[in-house]
Amino acid sequence: MNWKNLSLMVLLAALWGPSFVFIKVGVETIPPFTLVFGRVALAAVLLYLVLRWQHGRLPNSLDTWKHISFVALVHNAIPFVLFAWGEQYVDSALASILNGTIPLFTILLAHFFTQDDHLTFTKVTGVLVGFAGMVVLVYPAFQDGVAATAWGVLALVVASFLYGVAIVYSRNHLRGLPSLVAPTGQMIMASLFLLPVMLLVERPWTIPAPSTLSVLSMLALAVLGTALAFIVYYRLLERAGASYLSMVAYVIPVFGIIFSVVLLGEQLTREMILGGGLILFGVMIVNGLFNAVFVRRVPQQVGAGD
Repeated sequence: MNWKNLSLMVLLAALWGPSFVFIKVGVETIPPFTLVFGRVALAAVLLYLVLRWQHGRLPNSLDTWKHISFVALVHNAIPFVLFAWGEQYVDSALASILNGTIPLFTILLAHFFTQDDHLTFTKVTGVLVGFAGMVVLVYPAFQDGVAATAWGVLALVVASFLYGVAIVYSRNHLRGLPSLVAPTGQMIMASLFLLPVMLLVERPWTIPAPSTLSVLSMLALAVLGTALAFIVYYRLLERAGASYLSMVAYVIPVFGIIFSVVLLGEQLTREMILGGGLILFGVMIVNGLFNAVFVRRVPQQVGAGD
């Protein structure tokens, strides 16, 4: 086992996991568009400074910027806002669990939109198990009709789906770029997309001054959950590859739940435990974890018999 890679993976999950708590606290006094604009704009500045410090440059190709702009829209601007809006009505622990459905959406989309990542019986089984977990999580929100909580859950599910779209699109169109170029470009374009919407919809100069905790949460989202997380993300991708990196999806909900319970005093329900467990189990099946364990054990048993 490469302990440095494992440490980077745990660090990445520790950076992303508490983001759901930061969002929950942030939207208490900062409207969703304003919160997300502050998050991506500050992250864009920080990432650009790191990029220049590493002697990197932003691309000068119009086609590359078109691809970056699309990914910025579906990977940053829209889903970040959906998570911020949804967490006004949904606990942060549940948000972190629903975020774990991203690999399931990704594998479905990859089957139709990539040439080398098609569905297999194992992957279909994992997707079905994962979606069963999502149904367990979502069902209680609809028991009393479509209420604000139900719409909040739907917003998070749509955001997770869009993350899957962005991952597959990036795989097809943003391969080969230097490590920090894509995320820096994404944050810049996401800021440009959100600025006019924020000014027109929320008119932030008219709202009461936000609380200190909300402002600190926005700063934590920008610095820890976005800028630093992307730096660690691409560092791990360079060292270990995409398959290893996908395992971070197993760990993020753990950190998200721990921070939600400890810092916000949220309660874990039976549906959250069962649904989260099914989602985690489904993601593990999709990524072939159990196949890998089985394949490794079989030769050992044969060798012992010889």
